[in-house]
Amino acid sequence: MPSVSRVRTWARAYPSRLGTVAAAVALLFACVSQTPSLIPRGWVVQGVLTGIAALSGYGIGAVLGWLVRSLDVRRRLVPGRRPARRVLAVLVPVAVVASVVAGARWDQDVRAALGMPGTSSWGYVLVPVLAVVVAVPLLALARWLRNVTRRLARLVGRVVPATVARAVAVVVVGALAWGVFSGVIWDGVLRGLNASFAAANASYDAGVDQPTAAERSGSPSSLEPWDDLGREGRRFVTGGPTTAQLASFEAALPSGTGLDATQVREPIRVYAGLDDDVSTTAAQVVAELDRTHAWDRSYLLVVTTTGSGWVDWSMADSFELLHGGDTAIAAMQYSNLPSWLSFIGDREHPADAGRALFDAVFARWSELPADHRPKLEVAGISLGSFGMQAAFSGPQDVASRTDGALFVGTPSFAPMWRAVTDDRDAGTPEVAPVVDGGARVRFLTGPAGSDGDPLTLGGTWDPPRVVYAQHPSDGVTWWSPDTIWDRPDWLSEPRGRGVVSATRWFPVVTFEQLTGDLFFAAGGDIPMGQGHQFELEYAQGFAALAAPDGWTADDTAFLQRVVEQREPRF
Repeated sequence: MPSVSRVRTWARAYPSRLGTVAAAVALLFACVSQTPSLIPRGWVVQGVLTGIAALSGYGIGAVLGWLVRSLDVRRRLVPGRRPARRVLAVLVPVAVVASVVAGARWDQDVRAALGMPGTSSWGYVLVPVLAVVVAVPLLALARWLRNVTRRLARLVGRVVPATVARAVAVVVVGALAWGVFSGVIWDGVLRGLNASFAAANASYDAGVDQPTAAERSGSPSSLEPWDDLGREGRRFVTGGPTTAQLASFEAALPSGTGLDATQVREPIRVYAGLDDDVSTTAAQVVAELDRTHAWDRSYLLVVTTTGSGWVDWSMADSFELLHGGDTAIAAMQYSNLPSWLSFIGDREHPADAGRALFDAVFARWSELPADHRPKLEVAGISLGSFGMQAAFSGPQDVASRTDGALFVGTPSFAPMWRAVTDDRDAGTPEVAPVVDGGARVRFLTGPAGSDGDPLTLGGTWDPPRVVYAQHPSDGVTWWSPDTIWDRPDWLSEPRGRGVVSATRWFPVVTFEQLTGDLFFAAGGDIPMGQGHQFELEYAQGFAALAAPDGWTADDTAFLQRVVEQREPRF
């Protein structure tokens, strides 16, 4: 174990080993990383982000420094390495202090914009410390790989020209490093996580008991065994409003047009657990729809779940409350992994599952007489929205095969969302686009009454309707690798609701900031109507697709309040 004196000697000497240009760019990236993005970060997350940004800046600076040396620019234009280092030594403490102070203030501004309470900013003094703790080990690993590359180049250089030897060494070491990471480290991580989440999927929550109602999958009369539904499936089929709660809701509607207690029905919820083949799982869902006589209900909602099989409780509850329980909801599981892991490394399964489930339900639904079948709607949130959209070629296809669609918190890599957004009417912003004057597709950008919400456009809105619900402050929607090198439209246009005006685009760093926003957009401290929290928007979205006779805007607001006050079981 190294002595304290040796550690001190190493720490004092370490800065002298850093390239001047690389260190300068690292400092710039570290400072820029503390500018605001979409979600407040707090000092811990900010420290990690700053360390990663500094390291990426150092890598880019190292390449620039190599170009400077190769072109002999330094000797011609720069007064010397030592004066440049002295200037940098003066800039570092000034820039670090200024960026930390500004970052703490911006974090409070973002909190205020999202309607969140302020917090203490004293922790921000530790941001530089944490950044160094994160960056230095990663830089040491990068330098070790560089040394390995140089040694291999010298070895290969004995038999081939030096230029060729360096190229060969870079390719070989890069391929080996990537192979080890993707084939050993990452695969091992995924295997471990999958095993862990498989165990979680098989677990049982206290208070979640097997349903007795025939309208629920997993009940004694169900074709789907209770034990096979998985954790999220069991939560889904046991949740939702009771018939008594439905009757109470209908009686309290401001419009006075609600159903009486004899008209409300026990909602149908069907679900199939994880299977090796999504087509088989989809067929099991259809069998459950047959068993429960779901085709006799007025409304049928097909939902693509997130990775672990989760169905947003507020989506299901809003749909059932809106229609007095005269509903059926169909969903299935396709993975053990949670949404954020599937988001990163598995986008094939959600798309396959979305297509399989909808095609199976649509095929059976199409066999029924047009006047003796439920209105067919589709929905999904986040990765589920991406998966459900994969079942369709575009909005016209949605309109031709459904009675409406609600896509919530859609990731930017969803092809249909991207095509629709890019085809928006001139002069309308990316965060709140208007498409073809709102004739078929409209966007919902916040709870009822949000300024500039395209959902409230006048004019003709042809059914079947397509509603996209998205928030300007949701990193799930706005995260994209393109932001590494390209300024997105939403950062070139006036900022959307909840996004502070100081938010700017910076190459590389903005992508790193959005990656952080992606992971924390659905945090428990994020208010409803901001980030990736859409509990309140389902009422507006489903009411826009097909509201009951006599339904009013006051009824929608009432439904929102009821959902906001309901306690989610999980």
